[in-house]
Amino acid sequence: MGILSWIIFGLIAGVMAKYIMPGKDPGGFFMTTLIGIIGAVVGGFIGSAIGLGTVTGFDLRSFFVAIGGAIIFLFIYRKITKN
Repeated sequence: MGILSWIIFGLIAGVMAKYIMPGKDPGGFFMTTLIGIIGAVVGGFIGSAIGLGTVTGFDLRSFFVAIGGAIIFLFIYRKITKN
């Protein structure tokens, strides 16, 4: 996937992660996009490591892996910035 595809995919994953885990987070739209992109990459690495395959395009499995990664990253982000 190209960089623009990762940004769009990350934005969607970030929005879904914030919908699943609502809360007050600083940064707004930019931070949501960044959390989604990083989460999609993290989810892709974790998915590859546990045998779910690679994230190669826009499909349902990749979407759920990206959302899962974004949720994990959002949880870690909240723990770090809580103080």
